[in-house]
Amino acid sequence: MKNSAISERKNQSISRGVGMTTQIYADRAENSEIWDVEGRRYIDFSSGIAVVNTGHRHPRVIEAVKAQLDRFTHTCHQVVPYESYVRLAERLNAMLPGKFEKKTIFVTTGAEAVENAIKIARNATGRPAVIAFAGGFHGRTFMGMALTGKVVPYKVGFGAMPGDVYHAPFPVALHGVSVADSLAALDRLFKADVDPARVAAIIVEPVQGEGGFYEAPREFLTALRKLCDQHGMLLIADEVQTGFARTGKMFAMDHHDVAADITTMAKSLAGGFPLSAVTGRAEIMDAPGPGGLGGTYGGSPIGVAAAHAVLDVIEHEKLCDRANTLGARLKQRLQSIRDDVPEIVDIRGLGFMNAVEFNDVKKGLPSAEIANAIRLKALDKGLILLTCGVYGNVIRFLAPITIQDEVMNEALDILESSIREVCAA
Repeated sequence: MKNSAISERKNQSISRGVGMTTQIYADRAENSEIWDVEGRRYIDFSSGIAVVNTGHRHPRVIEAVKAQLDRFTHTCHQVVPYESYVRLAERLNAMLPGKFEKKTIFVTTGAEAVENAIKIARNATGRPAVIAFAGGFHGRTFMGMALTGKVVPYKVGFGAMPGDVYHAPFPVALHGVSVADSLAALDRLFKADVDPARVAAIIVEPVQGEGGFYEAPREFLTALRKLCDQHGMLLIADEVQTGFARTGKMFAMDHHDVAADITTMAKSLAGGFPLSAVTGRAEIMDAPGPGGLGGTYGGSPIGVAAAHAVLDVIEHEKLCDRANTLGARLKQRLQSIRDDVPEIVDIRGLGFMNAVEFNDVKKGLPSAEIANAIRLKALDKGLILLTCGVYGNVIRFLAPITIQDEVMNEALDILESSIREVCAA
């Protein structure tokens, strides 16, 4: 079987709207490695976009899923509930930042978690408006698109977005937007576009994912918390990509002395099985009436079993510490070549959620061409990378936190040679 032959079939059978970063078709995967249908091995620095923080097919996750398959696969928790759902909610309630009582619901995708967070915030406050940030990504559903601060490819051609959603600039010093600039823009928003008394919530990624791996400064999150308290708004932390040890702590908000009222989670929660969660202040989460939240597949027993195993693996294998170690190694290697590669304008990241940003030296402008050329060069050498950012000029690194040391070393060698070859050319 050939990748090219499957690709031709894909072109005939699957909507072109389903974008594909590579044209390699997976046959099997183990920890940080993927083998395609032609038998070629790749090192996976994408983790299915931050989904398998615990690696492909972690033995404890697979064991938990197999055990659950032998018991039952679906009852719909709203019809015949199960204790594992309750126990996972208890674990997340205890784990999330904030010294207050919490409650949780489980759904299926990150976008669905965000949708429910907005529903809950509007119901709890009796207000309709929501504020999000430029560069943020919150999903491909209509509310997710409305909240997302990037037009192409997420909003273009899909018509009118849901109303009462407003955007403010996200502070990125590298691109000339300070914390003061962002807060001033919010102040102007309240004066010109929306009464803060109509705003249900502000939603923010503590580290922007698709937007470029820019970390929200602590002073910015502190200011948002103060602003929400001042005006009776809720603060929603979108931890869909940042959660579960990726940033060197269980959640990115753990890096700051700030607690969100509501947190959305998905991706690596269940180690590759569909599951997402919304956790928040108990009184807020209880605002909707029975039947107002949920979904047929919400809190799948398979996903819940996998999630329990993922949380155990993170604790027992000390993956938060491991993320910090791996991220430091990656950034150190990138720093070591920076003097030779003037196209590198920034190296950043918390834990093992890292990125490198490229500019065209002659033009002094962000260069998506350089970033993509490096991605393709690395892919040819057997390393899967992802780009991101509003300008498309950022390479993000999301390898499994369980990656073996020898495979990590191999990946860093491929990354360095790919960067050097492209930038020298």
